[in-house]
Amino acid sequence: MKTTDIPPAGPIEDRPPVSKTAAPAVKEKSSEGTTLNVFSHGVLVIWAIMVVMPLLWAVMTSFKDDNSIFSSPWSLPDKLHFENWSRAWGQAHMSQYFANTAIVVGCSLVGTLVLGSMAAYVLARFDFPGNRFIYFLFVGGMSFPIMLALVPLFYVMQNLHLLNSLQGLIIAYIAYSLPFTVFFLTSFFRTLPTSIAEAAFVDGASHTRTFFQIMLPMAKPGLISVGIFNFLGQWNQYMLPTVLNTDPDKRVLAQGLVELATSQGYKGDWSGLFAGLVMAMLPVLGAYIIFQRQVVQGLTAGALK
Repeated sequence: MKTTDIPPAGPIEDRPPVSKTAAPAVKEKSSEGTTLNVFSHGVLVIWAIMVVMPLLWAVMTSFKDDNSIFSSPWSLPDKLHFENWSRAWGQAHMSQYFANTAIVVGCSLVGTLVLGSMAAYVLARFDFPGNRFIYFLFVGGMSFPIMLALVPLFYVMQNLHLLNSLQGLIIAYIAYSLPFTVFFLTSFFRTLPTSIAEAAFVDGASHTRTFFQIMLPMAKPGLISVGIFNFLGQWNQYMLPTVLNTDPDKRVLAQGLVELATSQGYKGDWSGLFAGLVMAMLPVLGAYIIFQRQVVQGLTAGALK
């Protein structure tokens, strides 16, 4: 005869009452979640339209002539005026400004990532007197307004004979970008496992080899993320080159666009200006589209530890 642990059912009047409000509560919670999802998706759609529409309008306007820009600003161009792009590239010297910007941003970006990653690695992995003080100095540099540093920075560059030179802009860009880079990468290096570095030390690897061959490749998502942010800030920088670089032959894109807008007064070359504006936007959009997955990985790496 088999036995069971389930107690025999008692009389109906002795059984606990069944709740009649469970199902409506679940339905109410589900309806609230659906309403929240619809609201959040609606906000995202509105935000996407607000961001994408000006970009599309600028691209469309770059292929119009000046009369069409003012007479029918929202209509499609009657034909594609590619001469706007060639005029902006050649006559407005956008090619020279583009080359200067590429040199300055490329060199400053490499210098910022190398110096910033080295400083962040030391601050994140080694305990020494003054570690936290140096870290908070970098953090404090993020809150220091650049406007307050323009006058002393001008005289420092003048004393170093670096005014009106691409080298001076590169150094200024690196110094301006280091605080955020060190702050970002310090938090990222703290999330990396220490066992791999310890294993490298046991095998006889030096600190330099461990950093460049082991830890730095592991920090690739963080490097790409902070590199994109620095690239955006340095590519669109206008204040520093305006103060430190007044040589017409060494202007960067931001200065070139302002010069293009004001060179002819009220008879400005608006079609060429929009063509130059789109030229300046394309590298930024291309870089973000190519590295968008790495940017997300770098931003979420610390939260996934």
